[in-house]
Amino acid sequence: MRASPIRRRPRARAKIWCVSANDRPTGQQQTATYDSAFLKACRREPVPHTPVWFMRQAGRSLPEYRKVREGTAMLESCMMPELVTEITLQPVRRHGVDAAIYFSDIVVPLKAIGIDLDIKPGVGPVVEKPVRTRADLERLRPLEPDDVTYVTEAVRMLVGELGATPLIGFAGAPFTLASYLVEGGPSRNHEHTKAMMYGDPQLWADLLDRLAGITSAFLKVQIEAGASAVQLFDSWVGALAPADYRRSVMPASAKVFEAVSGYGVPRIHFGVGTGELLGLMGEAGADVVGVDWRVPLDEAARRVGPGKALQGNIDPAVLFAPREAVETKAREVLDAAAGLEGHVFNLGHGVLPNTDPAALTRLVEYVHEQTAR
Repeated sequence: MRASPIRRRPRARAKIWCVSANDRPTGQQQTATYDSAFLKACRREPVPHTPVWFMRQAGRSLPEYRKVREGTAMLESCMMPELVTEITLQPVRRHGVDAAIYFSDIVVPLKAIGIDLDIKPGVGPVVEKPVRTRADLERLRPLEPDDVTYVTEAVRMLVGELGATPLIGFAGAPFTLASYLVEGGPSRNHEHTKAMMYGDPQLWADLLDRLAGITSAFLKVQIEAGASAVQLFDSWVGALAPADYRRSVMPASAKVFEAVSGYGVPRIHFGVGTGELLGLMGEAGADVVGVDWRVPLDEAARRVGPGKALQGNIDPAVLFAPREAVETKAREVLDAAAGLEGHVFNLGHGVLPNTDPAALTRLVEYVHEQTAR
């Protein structure tokens, strides 16, 4: 299946630099995205309005996404540059968001190095042979750029199409990838994962270290192709107590952030149910800490401490309420963010599949109107 023809936006094309689209090159020229509201907010600089984007903004809530993905499996679609480009652009066209998020899946780099896995509808990533012994680690070889040439191609296409709109690259964090590998799929209690973490801490540390290398390489590919920022998703890390996070997870996440620190792109860290971990997640090396809807942004800022921007954090389910209720909740988020050093408006998790796309468009317009300087 081929993606539908890409409708070009009437914007200037971004020049593809040898490093990041966020870096300010020497001399008179600079990249098209550098002074965008999104990147300014990530750098904690004054903005013309609060920038907005939504996790999972490119996906099942959009009829055009369902149409273009019809008959194409998820992992297959992630390896088709034209299709990835079309899907990534769809919410930018429809909603007028301030940043695009690269369409992919957190298990793509694992698939690329030969792990036997698939994404099953209604279930999620399923690993044929879970990783539970030291011998299993040998299946986790380093990721090379040639393993994901389709990513490089898609990112370059997107940078050319997006012009002044930044592209966010992303990857799964070592803990969440380890959870899928050890459990063999999604898990409610993470019993096998925690059994390894507590029962064989050296094997656990070696597993996360390998995954940190794979994740770092995957993010580097996206940055070097032109991504303006990156987000590290740690979907399941909220299952841990702070002491366990600091001892058994934080070193691997910090290794990822350090590996891409030299590119100068903003680094965003997000997890679900991580209210007790917010300070540590910022300490791991993020420039922007994502906050789910359970903690108000002013309280999140107190927990994270100075020197970080925050991202979030309206409850995705609020979008099913009437427009007035959505705007009331959005106003609460903006009020809580009023004193922040930098704020990127987002949901507290991903867009739910049955969300009315018009509700997202109206929310973008509302935030832009309410925060225009």
